[in-house]
Order: sequence, then structure tokens, then C-alpha cells
Amino acid sequence: MTVQELISKRAQAWETAKAFLDAHRGADGLLSAEDSETYDRMEKAIVDYTREIDRLNRQKAIEDQMAQPTAAPLTGKPGADPAHDPEQKGCASHAYAKALIAAMRTGFHQISDVLEEGNDANGGYLVPAEWDARLVDKLEEENIFRGLATVITTSGEHKINIAATKPAAAWIEEGQALTFGDATFDQVVLDAHKLHVAIKVTEELLYDNAFNLESYIIDAFGKAIGNAEEDAFLNGDGTGKPAGIFDASAGGQVAVTISGVKITSDDILSLIYSLKRPYRKNARFILNDVTLSAIRKLKDNNGAYLWQPSYTAGEPDTLCGYSVMTSAYAPALEAGKPAIAFGDFSYYNIGDRGVRSVQELRELFAGNGMIGYVAKERVDGKLVLPEAVQILKSNAS
Repeated sequence: MTVQELISKRAQAWETAKAFLDAHRGADGLLSAEDSETYDRMEKAIVDYTREIDRLNRQKAIEDQMAQPTAAPLTGKPGADPAHDPEQKGCASHAYAKALIAAMRTGFHQISDVLEEGNDANGGYLVPAEWDARLVDKLEEENIFRGLATVITTSGEHKINIAATKPAAAWIEEGQALTFGDATFDQVVLDAHKLHVAIKVTEELLYDNAFNLESYIIDAFGKAIGNAEEDAFLNGDGTGKPAGIFDASAGGQVAVTISGVKITSDDILSLIYSLKRPYRKNARFILNDVTLSAIRKLKDNNGAYLWQPSYTAGEPDTLCGYSVMTSAYAPALEAGKPAIAFGDFSYYNIGDRGVRSVQELRELFAGNGMIGYVAKERVDGKLVLPEAVQILKSNAS
């Protein structure tokens, strides 16, 4: 079944669910227990359609990427050894990648001189350039926030200048003395926090097929690192990790506080218009799937549902006309906690050191016939303008 067919089925299911909800509300505006169970099953079908649509879109993106040429056009002499291509240097060379695979398969007993370029004080080696690029692609696939934020590749501590106060214009009479205001500036510093992931593979997997091993390691490392990053970009407290947009001190500004855990359509509208107009041009929502399930039942004063499913492949669902992004790491709707973020998330800056490393742990698991590998990266993230993201949270009571 194609993506467009699934979108059509989801749209039909949504219209059916809306009609059922309108037809079975009681005089008090509520559903009976039996009708509520029926509606929940309808809503679950819509959620399942959405997940399958997202899955097929990701699959198409992967297939499109794999269809890209894997080699540069032939510019040298036929038959020449690409390992000695003078245009490829350091860990980007074919020789480096080939030498690293050979070293991994021999327990780093077979070490080529070419690996010395990537050797660090702890005995690690830089991932070959081809591996590193594919790992970054995996992070962007799994991590929704990297596609929304501004990613900066840094080589050290990175300082971002922020205008704290701006000059104001004033009317003056002819000949009147000018008044001067002071423009002040602040700074946001992006450092580098270390993130690592470790896995174990069997010796048989390592020795049988190096290509499958490479794909497995990249897939496992990419998912684990991407998930850990997204959790930190949303909920991190800035201590040993990035500061997230939902953090009470370094995140967005709390604009709407609801009583309890019941969200109304007025709350959503208040959140939207608490964000300054210039930021609303590129704004979108980030929330948990559970929170979205509650919002799907809300209507405006004209009886139209605030949430609208996408009817076009590749287009996101919308809430009051703004794109909706869901994350399993966004806080659930609970008393005393933030629940929804709305804003322009390009003002969240990710400082990425850009280089990831891999180490082998052979002797640690030798008795089990397994070999460990550890991948590491250094990254930081901060919201440079808190006013660019507005938060809806629940009252503690």
C-alpha cells in the first residue's frame, strides 16, 4: 500500500471518528463508557496509520539516499589504486578505512602506519570519513530535533553574542539635544559534553562479513546516540549534558499554565499568541503522543477540530495551522510539569564537535566469545533566545 493510499485511509478514518464523536456526545457533552472505548479504538487506528506513513516516508528517504552515487566520477587513470589517490587525505582516504577494518578483525594487532593519523592518547582511532558521514545521517533520521535546530560544527568553546537591549527611537524638537541609549550584549557559550554508546558483537559476526558488521554497528550506534541526544535537547538540565527546551531555567518561557491536566482549545490559542509574531512564521509544536491524543478532540468556537491530519505525503499534521512534531521524549501531560512547546526551534543551537571515535574492547568479553565497541561524540545544545519558544505547563495542584 502506498503512502498516499494510507493518507487517504487515515483521512477517512478521521472523518468517521469525528462524526462518531459528534453523534454520541450526551447532553453533558461526554461519551458513555462504551462509546468512549469505541472512539479510542478509532483513534488508535488513526495513530497506527500515522506511524505507518512516517515509516514509509523514512524508508523512501533511505532508499533515495542509497540510490545516490557511491563514488565520485572517474578522474584518474583506469586501473589506478584508489588508496593512493592524492586527493584523499587522512581518515578520509580509502587506505585508512581499509586499515581500520583490518585492525578491528585482528584485535588491533595488525596496525598500519596510516592509522597513526587517527590515534589518540587512549588508544582510540577516528572513524573513517565514510562511516562518520553515515552515522550523522542516522542521527538526523532518528532525531527530529536536529532537523529543527541550528547545528554548528565547532572545534572548541563557541560563544554566541546576544543583543540584550536595543536602542529605542524618540521624537525630538528641532534643535533639541539628542539622547543616547546603551546597547548591551550577552553571550551564550556552547561547550562540549561527551556522549557514548557501547555494544557487544559475537566473534562470528566480526569474522564472517565486515560489511554487515559495519551496517549493524552504524545502525545500533546511530539509534542509541540519536535517542539520547533528543532526550537531552528536550529535557536536559545543562549539567554534563545539553540544556533542553523544557528545562525550567535554561529552556523556553512558560506562557500558559493550566489547572490540572485538562487542556482546552482556549489554552492552545493562548499559547500560540503568547509567541511574538516574528517567531510564529516558522513556529511549530513539539509534544508527546499522549498529549496529542487529548488535543485531537478539541474544537474551536465554530465547531472545527483544531488538529488536522495531513492529506499530502511528506506534509506534517497541523494544529491551528502549525506543524505538529511528536517525540517520545517530550514530557507527558502531568501535574506540575511542562507539556507543550511552541516556537521557532532554529533558535536552539547545537554545538557539534563533528568527529566521532570508535574503540574496541576485546579482552573484556573474551570469556564470552564477544567483542565490545564504544562510540563517542562531544556535543552541546542551548536555546539562545528563550522568548523564541513558549511553554504550556500544568499547575502543580
